[in-house]
Amino acid sequence: MIKDAEFMAFIQDMDQPFSGWDFSRITASGRMQSHALPWSLGSMVIPLMRDATTMLDMGTGGGEFLSSLQPLPETVYATEGYKPNVPIAQQKLEPLGVKVVYFEEDSSLPLKDHFFDLIINQHESYSVAEIKRILNDHGVFVTQQAGGTDCYGINDWFDVPLNEEFAHWGLRTAVQELQDHGFNVTFSREDFSPQRFYDIGALIYYLQAIPWQIPDFTVERYLEPLYQIHRVIRTKGYFEVQQHRFILIAEA
Repeated sequence: MIKDAEFMAFIQDMDQPFSGWDFSRITASGRMQSHALPWSLGSMVIPLMRDATTMLDMGTGGGEFLSSLQPLPETVYATEGYKPNVPIAQQKLEPLGVKVVYFEEDSSLPLKDHFFDLIINQHESYSVAEIKRILNDHGVFVTQQAGGTDCYGINDWFDVPLNEEFAHWGLRTAVQELQDHGFNVTFSREDFSPQRFYDIGALIYYLQAIPWQIPDFTVERYLEPLYQIHRVIRTKGYFEVQQHRFILIAEA
């Protein structure tokens, strides 16, 4: 039994539901901070939107990112594969004229062939063949991804190996897949930079929101390593891991 009032208070504070794709509870307060990337997805997407009539946002979460890109093109769709997020996205996006579509498989999206001028994707899985099917002949695909080694330092502390299925996932692999399907990759960049957690509650909230990092995560199961990280934060001021991000733009 860990008798540390501060530690236990942070655990109780983070016993909160997570919805959409909104980390503002821990980011707006500075409890988790990521080093600025050497690019801006929004700044890259906005000029492309001006030339698009039809657009898709893949894995929209609660519609947070897409709704920030106004004014939107004439016809905009958003997909979301996590059912609890669908009504949240609909509430935010449908007043903007966006059609929110639920899907179950990356390889079988309920969308028309060769329909979209622009497809954007932020940290969402995808099937290259399906992107090829729904993008028109002069369409553009833009994606920012979390790489397979993202925040591996957390896994080291919990003695949980990285998911072997995704450990290879990085810029080189993504570019090759797109080129193999006939895409022309016009821009690509990869970045490895710090991500810091300034209290253990922020880390718990983060792990509850992204269950693929530590698939069997519960506070009870990992109480001891959580407490050891808490002690690191109390001594050093933060717990730091390395994020893995990459971005690419590809033309059909």
